Amino acid sequence: MKSRWLEWFKKKGWKPFPFQLEAWDAFRAGESGLVHAPTGLGKTYAVWGGPVLEWLEQNPDQTKWTKKTEPLRVLWLTPLRALANDTAESLRAPLVDLGLPWSVELRTGDTSTAARQKQRRRFPTALVTTPESLSLLLTHADTREKLGALSCVIVDEWHELVGTKRGVQAELCLARLRQWLPGLRVWGLSATLGNLDEALNVLLGAARKTKTSRLISAHVNKKFELKTLLPRSMERFPWSGHVGLGLLPEVVQRIEKSRTTLLFVNTRSQVEIWYQALQAARPDWGADIALHHGSVDRKQREAVEERLRAGTVKCVVCTGSLDLGVDFSPVEQVIQVGAPKGVARMLQRAGRSGHQPGAVSRIYCVPAHALELVEFAAVRDAIARGEMEAREPVERPLDLLVQHLVTLALGGGFHEEQARAEIRSTHAFRDLSDEEWSWVIDFVTRGGKSLKAYPQFRRVRQDGDFFTVDQADIARFHRMSIGTITSDAMMSVRMMRGSYLGSIEESFIARLKPGDGFSFAGFQLEFVRVHDMTAMVRKSKKTARRVPQWMGGKMPLSTQLARAVRVKLAEAKRGVFDSPEMKAAEPVLKIQSAWSLIPEPDELLIEWTETRDGFLYFIYPFAGRLAHEGLAVLTAHRIGKISPRSFALTMNDYGFALMTPEPLDFDEKAWREVLSPTMLVEDILDCLNSTELARRKFREIARIAGLVFQGYPGSAKSTRQVQASSGLFYDMFARYEPDNRLLDQARREVIERQLEVRRLQDSLTQVQNMKLTLRQTERLTPLSFPLWAMWVQGQVSTEKWADRVRRMSEQLEAEALRT
Repeated sequence: MKSRWLEWFKKKGWKPFPFQLEAWDAFRAGESGLVHAPTGLGKTYAVWGGPVLEWLEQNPDQTKWTKKTEPLRVLWLTPLRALANDTAESLRAPLVDLGLPWSVELRTGDTSTAARQKQRRRFPTALVTTPESLSLLLTHADTREKLGALSCVIVDEWHELVGTKRGVQAELCLARLRQWLPGLRVWGLSATLGNLDEALNVLLGAARKTKTSRLISAHVNKKFELKTLLPRSMERFPWSGHVGLGLLPEVVQRIEKSRTTLLFVNTRSQVEIWYQALQAARPDWGADIALHHGSVDRKQREAVEERLRAGTVKCVVCTGSLDLGVDFSPVEQVIQVGAPKGVARMLQRAGRSGHQPGAVSRIYCVPAHALELVEFAAVRDAIARGEMEAREPVERPLDLLVQHLVTLALGGGFHEEQARAEIRSTHAFRDLSDEEWSWVIDFVTRGGKSLKAYPQFRRVRQDGDFFTVDQADIARFHRMSIGTITSDAMMSVRMMRGSYLGSIEESFIARLKPGDGFSFAGFQLEFVRVHDMTAMVRKSKKTARRVPQWMGGKMPLSTQLARAVRVKLAEAKRGVFDSPEMKAAEPVLKIQSAWSLIPEPDELLIEWTETRDGFLYFIYPFAGRLAHEGLAVLTAHRIGKISPRSFALTMNDYGFALMTPEPLDFDEKAWREVLSPTMLVEDILDCLNSTELARRKFREIARIAGLVFQGYPGSAKSTRQVQASSGLFYDMFARYEPDNRLLDQARREVIERQLEVRRLQDSLTQVQNMKLTLRQTERLTPLSFPLWAMWVQGQVSTEKWADRVRRMSEQLEAEALRT
């Protein structure tokens, strides 16, 4: 029967890759595993072929095939609803051509109630769904019976899930399915991941120790073509605020030469800016230019995706909302504006073009400032060396365990010892202690110490060793609250005549007065008023400079790319400029070398200079923006304990700056003591407002754990109401139950995830082994200038800031010409 499947491949003009053949054989041998291959090489059919081939072997006589569709055999988990439609079409194609009595359907948050009810009566042969929808299925007691024929679960884009709570949700669901179906096979798909073996451990959990599993890598050289659009003249003193628009004519020229282009930027606000800039530069393109980001209305996003598939749009300006594996075959090229900050992200985006075997993936890079040229050169070298970022798995999120135990209790109930063993079979909860388990059980049955007097928090009823949910309102509440995706402080945006445009953070709307203009979703808008948590707007003919800013939009430099950048800088120090990007950056780096120095990979450079504003100290660990945020606060705190003083702080991906009115009398020994890894966590918690950080993190935890209900459809609570509710719980637990496990989780997530303490620890440990170079400079250098510009931005209005920074840049340029 393999010949039938291979014949279908041949008709498509394809020849199976060895990794696809290996995956088909492994599946039919009863194995589970992870398939790792570059984007566009056929991972989907590598895992889809196994179940299809197995069925063909079990049913070799086509004359006996019936018109009645086969029962559910395959669950296909996808991280994004946007991927579901595209995936379903790919899965259906061979079924239709081969005449198999299989059906493929979707079950996501967008699936209609009627379709869901139909599926409840009889599932399709293959169900494409999300972790949230699978968890919701597990709340129904008859699901076990309806999944009786299930042979395989396939988890798509596993690299996107493995480092998130949604990944843990998938782990927990898989553990339940393995409990029901011991012979179940689980396969994951990944395109860009550095810790593949660990990712396989997370996917399979304890099952990897007891059953045969396999890690399959493609070993096929996918062709990537990375070129950079170089500016005609290079500013030697880069500063934040640039979004690459200086290269707009070159970008327009590149778009003109291609039928369909994806133009990636790194933030949603930059999508709005670049969309308006392209419309202004080429008004004749009109509707041929579109935009796509997560805050735009879903219907508008889907319309753009459909036009991409059909090849009827010339250019789409987008963020990571189009990063993942949707197959837009008509896309001929990708343009990346600004450094992608990670090797995997660059490969993922490049793979949106040439998304089929044998095709070349082309990406053109647009630097927003001079130092990003070094990043582009570094990422090309890192790709050539096969370096890739790892995704660190999430450990023991008890908020999600609380949610999952209610799911199990609602979906037919559970026995305690059996459930505990099942939970511990996952990678995330392999080290779950008896004390943590007992606390979670007490929390779902009695509400814990603090909430035991409130009946609504006794969600699970215990009858000996058996736990169930027997209240309809709790069941309804829980099903509406399932999931780990928590929304920020967002507000809907709607036209006065009713058309929904998308959502913007409340803080941005709060600063608008009636009549103020702003750009959003590709429109010039005028703010009218706020009504029922909705910003009412109308179209405006005026061009507005104001663009919404979304929190969390900036991406930090990855550890792998930071190392690669330091290698390129070391080469430049030795006079090696071996790529177009490095040759273009040569004037900038030569000024850095002349006025200060270019640090070696094993060297920590600390520059300091005096300006009219005070004394400025610049430290360059090259650890990424998030790590530098913690390092800056920690360093200022420790210096303040030695010599009390006030500091202003700024940070970027290369380093951080301390501004103080008085000079520091610090030698190398003093700096090493300040930058010591000793007592790191204690000092971090002491110097930061850790209580407020934990309170913010607790909002998400309270929602996931089911403490806060966000409201029924049509009567959702405002973000302020949700925040107030979670704040009350936080204060109550802190006062009456300080050992509450969810409070502890909030503190742990702040330390491990938000402050990246492990990366801080590694950075400070490396500093102790580095050569430390102190360098007083007569003026700002190319490395220090952007940090100074960020500080100035916080002191004056936007227009005054731009003028002042521009004047300083011109003065330094004049000095550079004389050097």
